[in-house]
Amino acid sequence: MVLNSKRFFLELSIPFLLKLNSKVLYWLLLSTFLQPIFAENIFIKLKNGGSLSGELLKETTDHIIVDLGFDILKVPQTDCLEVSKGERDFLKREVPGNPNLYHQKVNAPVQPLGSLVDRLGEAVVMIRTPIGLGSGFIIHPDGYVVTNDHVVAGERIISITRFREGENELIKENYDNVRIVATGGNIDLALLKIEGQPEGKIFPTVPLGNSGELRQGERVFAIGSPLGLERSVSEGIVSLRNRIIQARLHIQTTAEISPGNSGGPLFNYRGQVVGVNNMKVVSTGAEGLGFSIPVRQLKTFLENRDAFAFDPRNPNAGYRYTSPPK
Repeated sequence: MVLNSKRFFLELSIPFLLKLNSKVLYWLLLSTFLQPIFAENIFIKLKNGGSLSGELLKETTDHIIVDLGFDILKVPQTDCLEVSKGERDFLKREVPGNPNLYHQKVNAPVQPLGSLVDRLGEAVVMIRTPIGLGSGFIIHPDGYVVTNDHVVAGERIISITRFREGENELIKENYDNVRIVATGGNIDLALLKIEGQPEGKIFPTVPLGNSGELRQGERVFAIGSPLGLERSVSEGIVSLRNRIIQARLHIQTTAEISPGNSGGPLFNYRGQVVGVNNMKVVSTGAEGLGFSIPVRQLKTFLENRDAFAFDPRNPNAGYRYTSPPK
């Protein structure tokens, strides 16, 4: 019945369609015939070393049609090295071989908050030490976790709790064998590693975005464990993307940042990490003043993590800036 109605529509509209240019006609036909399969995600690794991701529109023996969010691309099957589909598999396998540990999801489309939280929440963790707790997020499937330096500073006993979706509630996975890989007290960032996992264990990850592309008024959201309330979500807007506090650059946001959110991710609505939440203004009458470390600084930290390498035998190991003379 649906096919007959489409055929009837086209037969009645042939004179009108002939007046359209080829690009408009192409989009019209795609929206008419391919709409039922818009929801399936796809990741393609190309033979030339590149990769792309988006929503699968159509797949044949000759080519794959992918919606990149702003354009539609027709990829020959002969140019594809690896193809993976589906939300869960897509989230785990979008990580290329990056020596800097992080990955980026290029041309990601804007999505509803609910679907983003479902997809990204399992890569956000709670971090506990003997004196407190904070948040963090997994950037590599081998279990590398980013958090704030002040969450783990001076601590040796660290545990990480990950929350995955169950049928009716969140299921907790606790990891007590956690190693500090690198710390940067001057930039309030730390890199942890979950150790002792079975061979082949793959952790879900989140992609990093570009904080330089943020715009004032852009919607953002945070996931973390404020006061130990796991997997809490708060949303807001970017108040200012380059607020200087204590000689450091921060993203100022109205998304609620509370104790326990420290080290957790600040996301844009493309599902990319744009900041690492690290503090809020606590003052009578002050509301909606949260601050995050721009993801650009996180990338620099990860790319130069050897300079910040942590040595348990020497707490002062790693590159440190001294305070300038006054």
